[in-house]
Amino acid sequence: MFYVGHEDLFRARQTFPFNFPPRSTKMTAMPAKEKIIVALDVPSADAALQVARKLHGHVGLFKVGKELFTAEGPMVARKLVAEGNRVFLDLKFHDIPNTVRAAAQQAATLGVSLLTVHASGGRKMMEAAMEGVRAAEKANGTGQRAGVLAVTALTSLSAEELAEIGFQGSPEQVVVRLAQLAMAAGVDGVVASPREIGAIRKACGSEFLIVTPGIRQATGASDDQARTATPESAIRAGADYLVIGRPITGASDPAAAADAIAAEMENALTSLTPQVQKL
Repeated sequence: MFYVGHEDLFRARQTFPFNFPPRSTKMTAMPAKEKIIVALDVPSADAALQVARKLHGHVGLFKVGKELFTAEGPMVARKLVAEGNRVFLDLKFHDIPNTVRAAAQQAATLGVSLLTVHASGGRKMMEAAMEGVRAAEKANGTGQRAGVLAVTALTSLSAEELAEIGFQGSPEQVVVRLAQLAMAAGVDGVVASPREIGAIRKACGSEFLIVTPGIRQATGASDDQARTATPESAIRAGADYLVIGRPITGASDPAAAADAIAAEMENALTSLTPQVQKL
């Protein structure tokens, strides 16, 4: 069982005879706001908690990344969880298997719902991460464990930059290879840009979780993201969760901004519902 509350999300994979990317029916039925992960890219626990309190009930999870974790340590994740929030711990572990196993176990012990590793760390490293979260599940005695996501190719990397660091093929080919490796290692899903969602669904099936950063509204700037999409287009493509930062946290009214994005996502989900009901 996962802390995200969808213990049967990753059951037997199916192929759906429709012209939209197959996805978990559980994820399709989930309210749009629960699919929003807000990136707490702030330098202090106080700032993070202020944002989380404003957005509690308007979004699904809060992402704690390297900046916040380096500044405040695990305490910030514990506080967010203690206040009733679900946490996506995005530290992108990438090390030898023994180190990642121990790190994943400690991360899961914090009560986070999701954590990340780099798929490029290899199959054994990802398998070790799964062993770590299962050990934490056994220790906590609740029957709940953190989900593990593999980061494929960072959304800031262009095709030229991927080639520069040694990856062969187009961004889509690189991402699909890494997603297939992650699936073979038994992790719960991947983090991938909106542009690769359809290819991952085709390669990995409907029950493989896809978390998508690089989300920008149509009128917004892309900032440092090279492969971006709007909330509506990402949902239509088949994303399960969207990681959204500045369009929400930088708004004058973050809760209203989150609600507006959720409405956009809900429109996309509603257009898919009649097809899903045919299953």
